[in-house]
Amino acid sequence: MTTAADSQSQEGETLSAQHNELAEDFPATEADEVFQLGAHLLTSRLILGTGRYDSFEIMRDSLAASGTHCVTVAVRRERLYDGAGRNILDYLDLARYVLLPNTAGCYDAATAVRCARMGREILRGLDNPGADWVKLEVLGDSKTLLPDPVETLRATDTLVNEGFKVLCYTSDDPIMAAKLKKAGATSVMPAGSPIGSGQGILNPNNLQIILEYLKDGDADYPVIIDAGVGTASDVAKAMELGADGVLLNTAVAHAKDPIGMARAMRLGIEAGRLAYLSGRIPKRLYATASSPQDGVISTRPQ
Repeated sequence: MTTAADSQSQEGETLSAQHNELAEDFPATEADEVFQLGAHLLTSRLILGTGRYDSFEIMRDSLAASGTHCVTVAVRRERLYDGAGRNILDYLDLARYVLLPNTAGCYDAATAVRCARMGREILRGLDNPGADWVKLEVLGDSKTLLPDPVETLRATDTLVNEGFKVLCYTSDDPIMAAKLKKAGATSVMPAGSPIGSGQGILNPNNLQIILEYLKDGDADYPVIIDAGVGTASDVAKAMELGADGVLLNTAVAHAKDPIGMARAMRLGIEAGRLAYLSGRIPKRLYATASSPQDGVISTRPQ
């Protein structure tokens, strides 16, 4: 009898085979530089989550296709075992990925701190270098999944004092972002839009202000866009604004073809980063001819 787990496994293997055939058409490009995030030197500016995939096989192959170096795992609510009793950790190459434990699903500082400590002990047991940091997420309610600023700041203070390198999920409020940095956050991670919404970058102006505030006199301070990404163009837009990286999950896990979308996100990161470094032309109200004005054979209307 074929079980649901068997069917999911076969589907994952089919998708993987299809994308292996396509991989030669999309060779990996070299990063412009190594990305330093806390004490970690990462080879990719894309951080990918591990939740909500149809199977561990699809998750594994999506991570590989994305080119990510850092993978985040929800300590409190992650489904460590599937219906067949398989452990998610068996599908994560711990020699390849730095794991970033996160406190998703926490609604107060005390619970988030406990989850952070739990994640540290789990990763110490795995001898993974991610044991020294945590992606802090303290939610305000279950409908919007927006962060609770007071509890987030309180948890940040506690965790920083305990020696954690704290990566803070926050809203697109520049004042709150500045307070989190002042509290000692290793990185501030403003949302592009609500978690899992797929709405993309809703408020680029606020994100630009956050980037200006946090990088003033500290150009290398890492600002990562976290949440709301729906497709590769959202990732490219975030990077074009000057963000140092993007963290996402649902946009890949719930895509019709997660492995293909993971590759698209990888290319979006690279395209957006290169565009930012190269410098876009300014926007103008009126047209500017791209052809030379000298030597034309007829006059132009005034």
